[in-house]
Amino acid sequence: METIRNHTAVNALSALAQEHRLAIFRLLVQAGRNGLPAGQIAKKLDMPASSLSFHLSHLKNGGVVSDERDGRSIIYRADFQAMNQLMAFLLENCCAGDDCLPADAAETCMEGQGA
Repeated sequence: METIRNHTAVNALSALAQEHRLAIFRLLVQAGRNGLPAGQIAKKLDMPASSLSFHLSHLKNGGVVSDERDGRSIIYRADFQAMNQLMAFLLENCCAGDDCLPADAAETCMEGQGA
């Protein structure tokens, strides 16, 4: 797994460090690899489109969300690889180097996602 740098981690954590953005990200994690169109995200979170667009932009710039055009819709997805890299970075050298987590802990979130 590729190691990320401090500034990459700070950007990702900064993007998630807001109540609405965290809610959006968690909803996209629940949606899995299929993601959700912006309209469904707005409806599920009862959020105006302009606010949603602002928050999605921050998440995308933070590297934790990706988007893909599908006809007239834009599908947003949590970037599981980026989050796994962030978690690996945060847990690097934890427990004084002892194995305190299963070796595949970073991939656990991908179970059931077709990985």
